[in-house]
Amino acid sequence: MSNREYKRKICVVVASRANYGRIKYLLKAVKESNNLELQLIVGASALLYKYGRAVDVMAEDGFEPDWKIHYLVEGENLTTQAKSTGMGIIELSTAFQELKPDVVVTVADRYETMATAIASTYLNIPLAHVQGGEISGNIDNSVRHAVTKLSHLHFPATRESADRIIRMGEDPDRVFFAGCPAMDVVHNIDKTPPSKEYFINRGTGNPFDPGKDYMLILQHPVTTSFGEGAVQMKTTLSAVKDMPMTKLVLWPNPDAGSDDVSKAIREFHEARTEADFSFHINFPPEIFVSLLANAKCLIGNSSSFIREGSFLGVPAVIIGDRQEGREHGKNVVFAGYDREDIIQKIQYQLEHGRYSQETIFGDGSAGEKIARHLEKVPLNLNKKFTY
Repeated sequence: MSNREYKRKICVVVASRANYGRIKYLLKAVKESNNLELQLIVGASALLYKYGRAVDVMAEDGFEPDWKIHYLVEGENLTTQAKSTGMGIIELSTAFQELKPDVVVTVADRYETMATAIASTYLNIPLAHVQGGEISGNIDNSVRHAVTKLSHLHFPATRESADRIIRMGEDPDRVFFAGCPAMDVVHNIDKTPPSKEYFINRGTGNPFDPGKDYMLILQHPVTTSFGEGAVQMKTTLSAVKDMPMTKLVLWPNPDAGSDDVSKAIREFHEARTEADFSFHINFPPEIFVSLLANAKCLIGNSSSFIREGSFLGVPAVIIGDRQEGREHGKNVVFAGYDREDIIQKIQYQLEHGRYSQETIFGDGSAGEKIARHLEKVPLNLNKKFTY
C-alpha cells in the first residue's frame, strides 16, 4: 500500500476508561495533525454507566465517536469474556469496512484489543499496536504477545519492551520506541487535585476530601484465578480498614471476575459505618492522575500504579500476580494475598515516603511521537520476520 496524497485515516478503538486515559494525548496529536484524519470508535465498557461511561468524558474533551459499538456481553465471567471478543470481531469488522481506515490503532492487552487486531488484519488493514512487548501475569500477557504477532507497526512504552518485540521476530524498522501515552497526561497537567466541593454528590461513603492524607485503592480481577476475586478484594480491604487515613476506593475494570470484586466492595461498604472510606466508579484522566500524584500510597494491582506511579514517584503496593514480571520502578513493592503481608508493605511504603521520579515509560511526549510516525511510515501488509 503506497502513501496517498490525502490525509491518512487513523482509526483508534477506545473500549474502556483506562484505554482512554492512556491514549488521550495520542488522540489529540492525531486530531491536530495536518496529515492525519482521526476516526474514533468507542465501544464495550466505555459506553456503560456502571464503568463510568468514558464516552461522556471524551465528549467533554472534544472527541466525538464516528462509531459506537455495544459488544460487552453481560456477566463478566470467562464465557462472556470469550463471547465479547467474538462480538467485538463481528461489530468492529462492520465498522472498519464502512470507515475504510488506512491504519487501525489498538492499545495494550485486553480482549477488546484482541478483537480489534483480528478484525483489522483479516480486512487487510495495517494494525498499529501501542504498549506491546511488556511482561505481566494474567491472560493479558498471552493476548499482548498474540496482538504483537498480528501487528504491522509497534509503539512500545519502554526500551526493554521494544527490544523484546524485536527478539520476537518483528522487523526492527517497524518498531518505534515512543514511551507510554499515559505519561503525556502526567507530564502536561496541573497535578493539584480539585477542591473537596468537586466530590460532593460523587461516589458513596464519606465525601472525599483530597486535602487530607489518603491512600488510593484499585484492584482488578485476575482472569487466571477466576472465582477468587471476592476473597482477594476482601483481604485488601481488611488490611487497610484500620489504617488512620482516608481510603479512596475505585471500582474494578470489566474483566472476567469483575462482579465478584464489585460485590466484595459493596458488601464491605454496606457493613461499615466508618467515615474514612470513599467509593467511586471512575474519574476523568486528569482528575485520576491528580489523585494518583497526591496519594500517600497506591494499593492494588493496577498497571497505572506502575506506569504513572513511577513517573510521579508515588509509593505503591502491588498485590498478587496480575503484574508479575512487569518492568517497574523503585516506587513499587509487591505483596501476596495475605493480610499481614499487605499491612507490612503498606507501612513500609508510608514510612519511606516519596520516591525519585523515573522515566521508564517515557518522558511525556509519546502521543506526538506516535502521530509523527503514523504520518510518514510506509504502510505494508507483508510482514517480514527477522528471527
